[in-house]
Amino acid sequence: MSTSPTSRRFRASGPLRGTIAVPGDKSISHRSLILGALAVGETRVTGLLEGEDVLATAAAMRAMGADIERTGDGEWRIHGVGVGGLLQPDAALDCGNSGTSARLLMGLVASHGITATFTGDASLSKRPMGRVIEPLSQMGAGFTPSPGGRMPLMLEGAHPAVPITYRLPVASAQVKSAVLLAGLNTPGVTTVIEPVPTRDHSERMLRGFGALIEVSEEDGERVIRLTGQPELQPQDIVVPGDPSSAAFFMVAATLVEGSDLTIRNVGMNPTRAGLVGVLRAMGANIEELDPREVGGEPVADLRVRHATLKGIEVDPALAPSMIDEFPVLFVAAALAQGTSVTRGLEELRVKESDRLATMAAALKTVGAQVEEREDGLTIHGTGGEPLRGSANARVKTHLDHRIAMSMAVAGLASRDGVEVDDTSPIATSFPNFIALLDEVTR
Repeated sequence: MSTSPTSRRFRASGPLRGTIAVPGDKSISHRSLILGALAVGETRVTGLLEGEDVLATAAAMRAMGADIERTGDGEWRIHGVGVGGLLQPDAALDCGNSGTSARLLMGLVASHGITATFTGDASLSKRPMGRVIEPLSQMGAGFTPSPGGRMPLMLEGAHPAVPITYRLPVASAQVKSAVLLAGLNTPGVTTVIEPVPTRDHSERMLRGFGALIEVSEEDGERVIRLTGQPELQPQDIVVPGDPSSAAFFMVAATLVEGSDLTIRNVGMNPTRAGLVGVLRAMGANIEELDPREVGGEPVADLRVRHATLKGIEVDPALAPSMIDEFPVLFVAAALAQGTSVTRGLEELRVKESDRLATMAAALKTVGAQVEEREDGLTIHGTGGEPLRGSANARVKTHLDHRIAMSMAVAGLASRDGVEVDDTSPIATSFPNFIALLDEVTR
């Protein structure tokens, strides 16, 4: 990531028109690299997100012995080492800004007979790792973390690890995936119980690679059982467009009058597509064209046209299916008619920034009426009138890519424009975001 902040003012412009494709899904990109590196033979991936977060995962898997090469734009080849075949890395595994890289790779290392040090940037080093340390310690891994269970930390893998049954205390696909990845190289059956379902890319992809995995519904909870030590088969993976990246353009096209934008090849996995339903409930005009399945994942092209929004109360049960999209939903709510209420969002306080506090402050800076509570925001919309903007103030993003992109969208629906203090973190998940925004608003 760039060390010197790059500020930029985003202003109202013409309607968003045309057809675009957003970068590949971040969650699926991470997992395709990791599982490809554990398969025996050559896995080919097209549409891989080449943001800094995913490249951190690629570098870590290389450091542990996998042969990973980029063969073209979004096209990668991976020659795996086999389950159990990871090598001792020579240096620390630098996860940059990526909580997904850190937590998934900890799961992977936890059941191998190797020791690894995990480091990250200033933002990642503040994020809690206790939620993965706890179950992985139960499996036999040893951790020496920084104070507060944070990074940098040293992890000593257990070989053999012990299979566990673990009920997730907090809805987290990263924790679930860490335990399942540890379970791959653990004899016996590793079980994860989800009281609230989270994104299921790991289960779908593990099954695709040939892992022995069963998912069932028991007493209203999702139960995932993985039998360890399979040989994974290499795959050809087509990564769908990231719904979390498409979200910014969905909201922008909804808010800006005259917009008619088609976003191609967006992943519509029901554990991820909560935002589409919530925006429609607010009155958004989002049409799914050519729904199809690619590599076990549902995909569609989304046509989004300008619409007037009304405030709603968002069902807290939807939170896991759109956890990363709340910052840009808050922008939509700020321009809706009436009041929007969100609850059950404590998880947003431990993302790249405290996203509740950061978005509340950012939206107030540009003239929105926002009340912050412990578990969500109440936002009183402008009724479609543009936000005031930030004529004399920079919006603080706290090194958070999703805050930066959300406030860029707010700038398109403001009178004075919105100056974002630092756009450089956007490269972690959506390197061509600004170029694409400029292209569709010309």
